[in-house]
Amino acid sequence: MATYEYRCLDCGSFEIRLPIGTATAVCDCPACHLPAPRVFSAPYLNQVPTAVSTALAREEQGREAPEVVTGLPSRGRRPPPQHPALRRLPRP
Repeated sequence: MATYEYRCLDCGSFEIRLPIGTATAVCDCPACHLPAPRVFSAPYLNQVPTAVSTALAREEQGREAPEVVTGLPSRGRRPPPQHPALRRLPRP
């Protein structure tokens, strides 16, 4: 199944899932039933995962108002690695 995008002049864009290769050039709008032409767009760019959209928003905010660091981070003790092979590595 593929997602095809159509744009109604009255209602705006909408998507329809159809088998690959079965989409027509014009489809009836589900809201107003007027013919809507097919629009070719990049796939799944409007469906960004939450983690990605959060990271993009934080990065964009950082351009305008970056976080200012006022001190060094605390040097807490990290627990030793759980894997036995990693325990033999030198520690800083």
